[in-house]
Amino acid sequence: MAEAYICAAVRTAGGRRGGKVADWHPVDLAAQSLNAVVDRSGVDPAAIEDVVMGCVGMVGEQGLHIGRNAVLASKLPEHVPAVSIDRQCGSSQQAIQFAAQAVMSGTMDLVIAAGVESMTRVPMGSSGRFTRSFEPGSAKSPGLDKKYPNIAFTQFAGAEMIAQKHGFSREQLDEFSLESHRRAKAAIEAGAFKDEIVPLELADGSMHTQDEGVRLDASMDALAGLKTLVDGGVITAGNASQICDGSSGVLVASAEAVKRHGLKPLARIHNLTVTAGDPVIMLEEPLYATDRALKRAGMKIEDIDLYEVNEAFAPVPLAWLKHVGADHAKLNVNGGAIALGHPLGASGTKLMATLVHALHARGKKWGLQTMCEGGGVANVTIIEAV
Repeated sequence: MAEAYICAAVRTAGGRRGGKVADWHPVDLAAQSLNAVVDRSGVDPAAIEDVVMGCVGMVGEQGLHIGRNAVLASKLPEHVPAVSIDRQCGSSQQAIQFAAQAVMSGTMDLVIAAGVESMTRVPMGSSGRFTRSFEPGSAKSPGLDKKYPNIAFTQFAGAEMIAQKHGFSREQLDEFSLESHRRAKAAIEAGAFKDEIVPLELADGSMHTQDEGVRLDASMDALAGLKTLVDGGVITAGNASQICDGSSGVLVASAEAVKRHGLKPLARIHNLTVTAGDPVIMLEEPLYATDRALKRAGMKIEDIDLYEVNEAFAPVPLAWLKHVGADHAKLNVNGGAIALGHPLGASGTKLMATLVHALHARGKKWGLQTMCEGGGVANVTIIEAV
């Protein structure tokens, strides 16, 4: 089977809801990452064979096939096709896996995997809603309601369930969240994101190059003062991911394309895994997907140098660490979504950009990325820095 290489990995700096990136139409926001992938890899844009675009809220400005619209708004020629996919929070991580599968099957040589979400302009949940029982306008069908009666599938409830199941206190969640902000602050001050961030020009002519959501003055006292989402619960806005606007992209190439186009590989894709489980607790599946990925790869968690586990809610990476037996020092070393933001459909390729560049910056070899996804699904991707 042919091997698949990552030859560029980029992301925009995150924008807070209603913040600096809010004026960017999501199609143009996505196009910026496509352009940056082309520019930084040096690939001939006419040689790109497909674009796989992850997006969750595919309505309004993100509707009518945002992947194709982003291609048309970018410097890619109009003969480059695209597909828009929704695997909830893992949409653009699945985009990477689809791109890699196309390359590894030998059917394509150059594919861009990308993602976008403007959570300001297309608010979370715009594409549908679940109610506890079937009613007009609900995404829950009569058949689904029969199988899962009186259940409204919600990630917020799932996060509370994980915290309770694994015995995490509010204080533990807040401590993890504070560490995310501290790591992100340190990464910004050290210039750790400079090679992955795509500058965005703002209306006032300035350039947006720094993640907007990082709380540089975060403290336990401030986190402790936040109200829980439900009475008696432990989840707050402070120990959950931030609403975020952003886009990201990765160029996936075959060995032949690397040679033919004079590309410089950053990483080799070693393992692609996706699993699904309980749709009610929902966010726990990365634990079991990682077990499967490591087994299929013939590896142990000790073999992995760095991990990116999406911080949708603090209990998720904490439960993952506990279950897998991983080292917290290797997890989200530059901070995670609690500090940097979680632009839904863009987060998969966003985390990959951070993981690839972090491996190179530290002279490390093996990286693992995973995230929880709506419906109880999880992707795991293992890469080898080259």
